[in-house]
Amino acid sequence: MRPAPLRPAAAAVATTTPQLQRYLTNDEAADYLRLSPRTLEKQRVIGGGPKFRKFGRRVMYAVADLNTWADQRSYEATSDPEYTEQHAADSRAR
Repeated sequence: MRPAPLRPAAAAVATTTPQLQRYLTNDEAADYLRLSPRTLEKQRVIGGGPKFRKFGRRVMYAVADLNTWADQRSYEATSDPEYTEQHAADSRAR
């Protein structure tokens, strides 16, 4: 016996339901990115880190923002012009 096909209305409802945004604490975000929590704290002060949100006194990171930030740091090789330009700017800032 075959299962009954999905009705078009039910399929449309399933695809239009918004995804819930997941937030991580500083320690969880650092673990997710495999960085030190102190690195994220420092980047919040000097800039260059992933977007963060403040809920009262809590600092939270959206998983989507962490993924976007990590994707922006994707290179093919160290000879990639974007890579050398970015790292030259980083060394001048220090």
